[in-house]
Amino acid sequence: MSRKPDIAAETVCKVIGTAEKYKLISDRDSVVVALSGGADSVTLLNVLYSIKEKYNLTLYAAHLNHGIRGSEADNDEKFCKILCENYNIRFFVKHIDVPALCAEQKISAELCGRNERYKFFNELSVKLNAKIATAHTASDNAETLLFNLTRGSSLSGASAIPPKRGSIIRPLIELSRGEIEAYCAAKSLAFVTDSTNLSDDYTRNKIRHNIIPGLKEINPRAEQAMLDFSRDCAEISEFLDKYAEGVLNSAKEKYGYNSEFLLNQNHAVLKAAVAKLCKENNCEAERRHIELIISILNHGGAVELKNGKKAVCAQKTLRIITNSTENTSFFLVFDKNLTFEYLGKEIEAKADFSVLKPSKAVFRTRKSGDYFTFCKRNVTKPLRKALNEQGVPRELRDSQLLLCEGSEVLWCEALGFSKKGKELNIEINIR
Repeated sequence: MSRKPDIAAETVCKVIGTAEKYKLISDRDSVVVALSGGADSVTLLNVLYSIKEKYNLTLYAAHLNHGIRGSEADNDEKFCKILCENYNIRFFVKHIDVPALCAEQKISAELCGRNERYKFFNELSVKLNAKIATAHTASDNAETLLFNLTRGSSLSGASAIPPKRGSIIRPLIELSRGEIEAYCAAKSLAFVTDSTNLSDDYTRNKIRHNIIPGLKEINPRAEQAMLDFSRDCAEISEFLDKYAEGVLNSAKEKYGYNSEFLLNQNHAVLKAAVAKLCKENNCEAERRHIELIISILNHGGAVELKNGKKAVCAQKTLRIITNSTENTSFFLVFDKNLTFEYLGKEIEAKADFSVLKPSKAVFRTRKSGDYFTFCKRNVTKPLRKALNEQGVPRELRDSQLLLCEGSEVLWCEALGFSKKGKELNIEINIR
């Protein structure tokens, strides 16, 4: 007689395998379970509780009441609270008016709810020095992958839901929704059902109810196949990101990145390098931005990016600038030793004010008539020509910090000290 499989035990073993493979859990970890009350999160809580002794875990649970479904949401909260009392687990809850918040922020309820959940989880992670366990499954990964591909995903988007991201861990990521339901049945676990999950009003629900079933008719293991694909994409994306970092380091110049060096790279590496550069400058690029930036690498020009940033390629140098710096105006009298900030940099300036006349010396940006005398050559030139001669990009010239007496430049951020500035024994440090 064949032995009936122990579905619950097999599921727990599979979760342990996932945790070990991706190093999700370590001995004596503190873990906060993101508990909605649905089958996935109830399974997550039960499985982690069953391996609590194995890893010497300290468990907590957290629930966010979105204020969307009225009494139904309140009942979900009560269910989670009672469940945690039964497990003798400390329970954290937070109430948010998501409908009001998404109207204020002009974003979808889905995105707003997600943002608020992770904000709450991150707060608890810091407060409790704990990891946050979310109940994402292989089925969620498949939905996210299809959602991202439909919108026009990059390789990073095709990676879908990673098993681990910062303090967030996902122990159920290799389980399907069917396996979750089987586990709940085997363990007789009660759970609640979010009525919004039954509606096709939300994009992900359309994918869940209409697309996934059709794919599973073609391949019953479609969700696992998509999970494998996502992991492959994640590995390739991680490799490209590290390789792109090396490319950017090699292409780095005084005022940006050498466009010829970048263009000599493999096209996939070039795209990864451009995307990484944009991300580092707080203006994550969409596919169209990346293609336009690659175009100006070849021909020169500028591309408007997000968050008030612009990619500029001139004189075979690519750089990303903040649009507002093009018309920067600054004025500060240098009548004592100073420490001040300018465009995100800390400036420390010291001088002997018995020699330097404090009534005349000022830190400012350039204006018409400014001139600069080079130390070694003892040659005086209009500041405009001096900056041009030293290869300072046109779009950076108006934001150059100067120390001046009248129209005479004693020190320039890009040029250093002038002949007179050096004689005055001024000390300026930039951090």
